[in-house]
Amino acid sequence: MPDKPKVAFYWCASCGGCEESIVDLAEDILGVVAAVDIMFWPVAMDFKKSDVETIADGGLLVAMINGAVRTSEQEEMAKLLRRKSTLVVAYGSCAHMGGIPGLANQFDREQIMKYVYEDSPSTVNADHARPVPATGNGGPTLPAFRSMVRALDQVIDVDYYLPGCPPVPRMLKAAIGTLLSGKLPPKGTVLGPDTGLCEECPRKETKPADLSYTAFHRPHEVTIKEETCLLAQGVVCMGPATRGGCGAQCIAGNMPCTGCFGPTSRVRDQGAKILSAIASSVAAKDTEGIDRTLATIPDPVGTFYRYGLPGSLLRRKIADHN
Repeated sequence: MPDKPKVAFYWCASCGGCEESIVDLAEDILGVVAAVDIMFWPVAMDFKKSDVETIADGGLLVAMINGAVRTSEQEEMAKLLRRKSTLVVAYGSCAHMGGIPGLANQFDREQIMKYVYEDSPSTVNADHARPVPATGNGGPTLPAFRSMVRALDQVIDVDYYLPGCPPVPRMLKAAIGTLLSGKLPPKGTVLGPDTGLCEECPRKETKPADLSYTAFHRPHEVTIKEETCLLAQGVVCMGPATRGGCGAQCIAGNMPCTGCFGPTSRVRDQGAKILSAIASSVAAKDTEGIDRTLATIPDPVGTFYRYGLPGSLLRRKIADHN
């Protein structure tokens, strides 16, 4: 009986939702387990780094790596799994584009450490103690905290991407089937539809041809009509700049799309795409009026680059030391 393909799952800087999405396969996970040998999945079973090190280079068919890369440990494990794997899939928004952890690129490392260990409302730390990477004398070590958050393909070579926060079980099942079939798409393919979310939105017929904004509203500030395009209601929805495939689940829950599936192949920068669309629809034509309207979006980076700041044209904030 031939050996089954060997796979690995690993969790870098993310919330853990991608790990849960694997379990969300429900009974389909039994088919996956029957078709492959899971050689590394530390969140679910007792695996160690040494288990990966003993695998021959290229001995894994695929490593599904979720999460962005922030620490030296995450970087080390990503590079190790890359060496051991024939294929690497950036699994979920954080690995794909940097994800919500990537919003930390708005701040430098010192700002983050100072707030977390000294200034946050729940912190009591009179000695201003902070973790250090190593204790010395052969004792335990802590990972180094890198200066910025990176998407997985900014650290290692990535073969495929599976988008979503988290990816939906249907797409995960299809992706695994594709990888096991041997009929692989071109390297760099996002394993999902290459169409805009608006194409599958149940409200698309109510989207007006022309929009004219005098203000924008956050979801908790208004009562959102369940049958009407959110953009028509002045609620920022990332649908026009976002890849479809999720089934418009947030829209079905009467909430705007926040962009977790990333852009289609025809969009270079997801945030710039939706920002351009929205800014061109502001009713005011004078500077003061435009500023007043755009001021009703209190967190532009968190709104337009919620999942993709590290992989965007902006990438990070550069401190002015002059």
